[in-house]
Amino acid sequence: MTKGTTIAPAEGKLGILFVGLGAVSTTTIAGILAIRKGLAKPFGSLTQMGTVRLGRRTDNRSPAIRDFVPLAGLDQLVFGAWDIFAEDCYEAAKTAGVLESSLLEQLKAELSAIKPMPAVFDRQFVKRLDGPNLKKGINKRELAEQVAADIRQFKKDHQVSRVVVIWCGSTEIYMKDGPAHQTLEAFEKALEQSDPSIPSSMVYAYAAIKEGVPYANAAPNLSADVPALLELAQKTGSPLAGKDLKTGQTLIKTIIAPGLKARLLGVSGWYSTNILGNRDGEVLADPESFKAKETTKKSVLDYILQPNLYPELYGNLHHVVRINFYPPRGDNKEGWDNIDLVGWLGYPMQLKVNFLCRDSILAAPIVLDVVLFLDLARRAGLSGIQEWLSFYFKSPMHAAGLYPEHDLFIQLMKLKNTLRYMRGEELITHLGREYYD
Repeated sequence: MTKGTTIAPAEGKLGILFVGLGAVSTTTIAGILAIRKGLAKPFGSLTQMGTVRLGRRTDNRSPAIRDFVPLAGLDQLVFGAWDIFAEDCYEAAKTAGVLESSLLEQLKAELSAIKPMPAVFDRQFVKRLDGPNLKKGINKRELAEQVAADIRQFKKDHQVSRVVVIWCGSTEIYMKDGPAHQTLEAFEKALEQSDPSIPSSMVYAYAAIKEGVPYANAAPNLSADVPALLELAQKTGSPLAGKDLKTGQTLIKTIIAPGLKARLLGVSGWYSTNILGNRDGEVLADPESFKAKETTKKSVLDYILQPNLYPELYGNLHHVVRINFYPPRGDNKEGWDNIDLVGWLGYPMQLKVNFLCRDSILAAPIVLDVVLFLDLARRAGLSGIQEWLSFYFKSPMHAAGLYPEHDLFIQLMKLKNTLRYMRGEELITHLGREYYD
């Protein structure tokens, strides 16, 4: 095997800057603080609870991931945010209604100290929200410079050595890349002209990447995944990950669909519907924002089942995705799936799934993992798209000309093999001939 990658140590503090201080961000921050105090366990976090097998199965070498690669510790993390509302993290967490008041009260002092900076926001891209805590500038280039200045000031004020920026804001309207997104020169000109094809998330992405900071997109909208920002990332060394965190219904799809395909069971229909009542649900009630979410959710089955290779099994799959805003449910999302299967000799069968989940509870450990792994990538000299983090996303960023890998188990193998590669360990293929030769 190769001699591995040189990884700079995780010295000093690591700042996490959240774009949006809503349910996901506050649940992540409060959760990390609670874990640091010994009040809870980091269930769902690969970086905190996962292991990685090294060598043969008979070697019995399976260290914790956090011991195998030099990740920042939870006690090194410092939090900041931008938001269109000025309420502090404690008040925002109460508004989100995800975590119990008894837990928030134990964290009140730390949460109250986290006050959001004014945000870049345009209702053209998120039509069902508005707020007063906004930046002002003569054009989008100036707004991006203000965000970059915020990053530098945050590092100075909190004496952090490194920063990761993650978009946890609301889903913007569906967009495709256009002429303004093709080159860095065209993109910067578009910023100066406040081109309507540059949404708020791209302003943050540009500012972070320009500063050489890792950037992740937890939402489904177009953000850093355009040629111009990929070009910039190669220049500045910023690692990128996204998009759209794989939490509830899509997580279940990427677990079930590979199993059905592995056994070559046909699928004639897959009907998915959700109800949720949080701010995300309210935003997704707008058809243009929903289209961005629908696109990422529906693409999963196409790539896993590969109907072009298995036309008799999946060529006529009828795939429907619905999301309904239902305020009484709050952050406790419920997802129903009805799957119509075709078995031996064409006999029909059905599989029904009812997943009563907590959206932000599922998202928080993913945010933590993505941030820690992006910081690791930066210290390892890895820039641009980090495809090995596809494990965490509904619509993984990937190189031009490639199709994205959606199979959760292949994604996990890719992630762990990347860690092995970094440390100079043999990659594991699961061939297993060595035990029988």
